Amino acid sequence: MASTPEASDKQAQIYLPDFRAPGTILIILLVAELVAIALTITSYESGAFLTELSKMSMYVLWLALLGTGLLSQIAPWAEKQGSTAAFVICFVALEIMCLMLAEVAWQITGFYAEAVVINDTHSGFILRTFAASSIVIALAMRYLYISSEWRRSIILEAQARISALQALIRPHFLFNSMNTIASLTRSDPRQAEEAIEDLSDLLRANLGAQKNRTSLKAELEVAAIYQRIEKLRLGDRLQVRWNVGELPMRAQIPSLTIQPLLENAIYHGIELLPEGGEVVVTGKRTGDNLEIEMKNPIAQDQKRRTGGNKMAFSNIRQRFELAYGANAKVEVTETDNDYSVLLVFPYDEAET
Repeated sequence: MASTPEASDKQAQIYLPDFRAPGTILIILLVAELVAIALTITSYESGAFLTELSKMSMYVLWLALLGTGLLSQIAPWAEKQGSTAAFVICFVALEIMCLMLAEVAWQITGFYAEAVVINDTHSGFILRTFAASSIVIALAMRYLYISSEWRRSIILEAQARISALQALIRPHFLFNSMNTIASLTRSDPRQAEEAIEDLSDLLRANLGAQKNRTSLKAELEVAAIYQRIEKLRLGDRLQVRWNVGELPMRAQIPSLTIQPLLENAIYHGIELLPEGGEVVVTGKRTGDNLEIEMKNPIAQDQKRRTGGNKMAFSNIRQRFELAYGANAKVEVTETDNDYSVLLVFPYDEAET
């Protein structure tokens, strides 16, 4: 389950946005049209605004589309050169493209002199294009730099939260587990040995995992280990029903998601009930999404004073938002008798 830190930091090393993503293209086109409107307002003659805007929009939008296509091709290579070099390379490439298009536009006037008129000299037109494009491209590069730094800080913060969650093994769980193992060493040495192995595997999974995502199979295995350890202590008071046969086990999920939810269900639910209860975990695939729901009974008049459950849910919700954006959700539903958490996230498998 462990991986190198380089693998988990891969996303944090992305300096440029995905220029092939529909959302990125839409933002670029909107900004380009705003630039076209601003340029038209500063230069149009009275009564010809729409005509001038259509000409300016055609030029600027084509420039934006060609620039986006160019950056989508060179961005992967530019990323490997480092953050500063990546932005310099993109700036120079876009500047060269603008100058080439300006030259093409000037040459077109020689063939369509009556339909297309540029009221300027050749050198003056190229110089104005260079100056205007330099300002616009510099502002765009500055925005991309600030955006990338913000994205990187969010990713690094999420990784720090994962490390904190990995270290957040409640002392009462360790003490109870060790006491249970100690009591088994005389009555059932074999079961005590198995419990020690399970506890070792659980600690290794919690403290040794370094990647942001893991397979659903590995995540469920960690939760099952935790269940076996708690089962030794709670006995028949703890029942867990896993209805996850429909889930694709190779699907990716943010690491340390299921086990903390199961821990909260037991600590804030089952453990407070004298007769115990059953935790029901249900998973299914709906289209391109996966849904996992964990539901447990709760004691009506008893609640833990600690807010560990809220911190865990907040941690998981933020990591899901970072990993999937608006395509995922973490919903909590609480009634008088039950407490449930619903995870909905896109179905994705690791590249092989």
